[in-house]
Amino acid sequence: MDGSVVPDLRRRLPGRGAWLHFDLECLRNAERRRAFSRALKVQGALDVALLREHLEEVAAQEVGRGTASRPAGNKEAGRPVMSQP
Repeated sequence: MDGSVVPDLRRRLPGRGAWLHFDLECLRNAERRRAFSRALKVQGALDVALLREHLEEVAAQEVGRGTASRPAGNKEAGRPVMSQP
């Protein structure tokens, strides 16, 4: 494993996964709490650069469409992420 976390939008990558909301604040909290290392059962810090880029891209697209805020309880609130095998 190379120690990076990647978005798995199709939910098909092998290995352990974790769920994350489409929210950069949620990503910051997960990093601060070291949640990815615990959820993916790996030692040390993980690189979340690809995941951060993806979340920023999605946020920019939502702002462009006028859908930046999602209602609570939306079934699309969480998205899977995977550790890179």
